[in-house]
Amino acid sequence: MIRIAIPNKGRLHDPTVSLLKEAGLPVLEGGTRKLFAKTTDPEITYLFARAADIPEYVQDGAADVGITGLDLIHETESDVEILLDLKFGGANLVLAVPEDSPISSAKELEGMRVATEFPNITAKYFENLGVNIEVVKVSGACEMTPHVGIADAIVDISSSGTTLVTNHLKMIEKAFTSSVYLIANKKTQEDNGKIGQIQTAVESVLRAKGKRYLMMNVPTASLETVKKVLPGMAGPTIMKVESDDSVLAVHAVVDAATIFATVDELKKAGAKDILVVPIERMMP
Repeated sequence: MIRIAIPNKGRLHDPTVSLLKEAGLPVLEGGTRKLFAKTTDPEITYLFARAADIPEYVQDGAADVGITGLDLIHETESDVEILLDLKFGGANLVLAVPEDSPISSAKELEGMRVATEFPNITAKYFENLGVNIEVVKVSGACEMTPHVGIADAIVDISSSGTTLVTNHLKMIEKAFTSSVYLIANKKTQEDNGKIGQIQTAVESVLRAKGKRYLMMNVPTASLETVKKVLPGMAGPTIMKVESDDSVLAVHAVVDAATIFATVDELKKAGAKDILVVPIERMMP
């Protein structure tokens, strides 16, 4: 039995559940109020946990696989196998000071106090810079500490920067860049091939995101021009249309970001009956 630890709430919960559903492992008979939930695979279950606890759960074997932020993995210094960047939940740990502060770089904080919920990451960041500071660990409302005399600066998580502006703070440097990762217990990952199957399933969804499948009919005389417009991932697939010797069916996978321009070029090249189809999964 493989146990996957996933965030039980917060900004990471919904996109995690959605990704797993797309990978063919939807949550069954479960919810954030439950500790465990089944999946469509009888050998895989979910464990709902705080995102901050997941790295240690995976390290200690309470879970075999986990999904959580890279910042939390580094902060807990958990010894886990990092399998895959899931490309969502992006955020930065930023160094910020009051907006009226003359400080403009981390090196100017020598001998000062920095408040944070991420003391390990913060300490390493300043250590790498060769700057001696006092780390003040807080468990919430970090952005208030400079205004009440607890600290001279903060290191805090920021996605858009809105919270900093609201609290009259300004970012001076990025201390750490994070996104959400798939991780595994090192021993289980070596011994159980099921984890490789989970990784492949999730990766197939990520590979499909941002791609579209194009299908079209192309006159034989226009084929070479159309091929120049969309080579596809390994060149387009070309099939003869039985009902008309002068028409070929051409299929290709292209980047979603280029669809608008690509379709226009294809029409100019002579393609017709163009279909644009989303892709659910792409296996390597």
